[in-house]
Amino acid sequence: MAQLERGVAQPTPPNPARPEPVEGLTRDIAAGNTMSQRRAIAKAITLLESTRADHRAQGDELLTALLPRTGQAFRLGISGVPGVGKSTFIEALGLYLIDQGHRVAVLTVDPSSTVSGGSILGDKTRMEKLSVHEQAYIRPSPSSGTLGGVAEKTREAMLVCEAAGYDIVIVETVGVGQSETAVSGMTDMFVLMQLPNAGDDLQAIKKGVMELADLVVINKADLDPDAATRARAQITSSLRLLGLQGHPEHAHHNESIWHPQVIQLSALLGRGVDAFWAEVSRFRTLQTANGQLGARRQQQAKAWMWERIDAGLKQRFRAHPQVRTALDDTTQRVLAGTLPASTAARQLLFVYESNTVRAEPALRQAQDDRNIHHHHASPSTGSGRTEN
Repeated sequence: MAQLERGVAQPTPPNPARPEPVEGLTRDIAAGNTMSQRRAIAKAITLLESTRADHRAQGDELLTALLPRTGQAFRLGISGVPGVGKSTFIEALGLYLIDQGHRVAVLTVDPSSTVSGGSILGDKTRMEKLSVHEQAYIRPSPSSGTLGGVAEKTREAMLVCEAAGYDIVIVETVGVGQSETAVSGMTDMFVLMQLPNAGDDLQAIKKGVMELADLVVINKADLDPDAATRARAQITSSLRLLGLQGHPEHAHHNESIWHPQVIQLSALLGRGVDAFWAEVSRFRTLQTANGQLGARRQQQAKAWMWERIDAGLKQRFRAHPQVRTALDDTTQRVLAGTLPASTAARQLLFVYESNTVRAEPALRQAQDDRNIHHHHASPSTGSGRTEN
């Protein structure tokens, strides 16, 4: 009987095919730290992650409504190879920040399987204490094949969390190695976590993410203090070399700009978390004072716009009827070796462009017709109603 009662009490999962009205989601997201807010955040992110065209339109409307409430949080990106202790560190940091009076949102990204297409989404199980704290919100998302270590809609999820009043937003990447670069393009500060025995100084220079790091953290320093000290010296030397290469304005005597730092800590033991946050606070103060923080966000917004344009054009190209008709034959000719791949790409682009140009007048007319119909059908305009 108890099982039946528990079964009846189970909440019905939200149906992604029928999202709530945008007005209701916007109101609940702004409702403060309540259960309705947490549900609204989850529903909003699910809506934004949907690939349906009508959901995409609702998602755009939602982001536009939430935008005035965003931009006040500090965005922290954390990357590192698997096993470096990212989840353990984020939990220790999150609990520390909550004790300091902050509200913390954590967006984790799990790699999607190239075989099954699925993700484990198990990061919350590694953050047992933080995941149940009322001042924290953790959202795992699948990478779904997106390169760069973050999910396609991580930026949008970040804005939803900011609009809900979380003043610290942490983005944890999948941690696959040298491709963890996208997170530096959407956060205010990019933190790279390293192990004490991560390799020599040449290996440190080779890492593509090293030159993007604002702060390098050597975790698990308690396991081998000597190795951690050597790693800190090697990485500090590497960062100095990378910073001066082609950047004479990054002279280390210039205290008005931020120079990447290297620190040691032990997330498992909770040692060094306060020193880490002191460095982050110093970075935030300095970058705000010299205007680099605002300029960085402007560049990120512009890059985000072009990224979505590229993704949208690719999606429309693949869905174009004439392109789909020609694609199979063209692909077979490429596979048979009778048509160069570059020539095939130009031919398919020509098919798309020529048919798109011819279709533009009809598309504009159809859009105008829809706008006129929407204007007359909208009850807010008073059209179609007779006066008493």
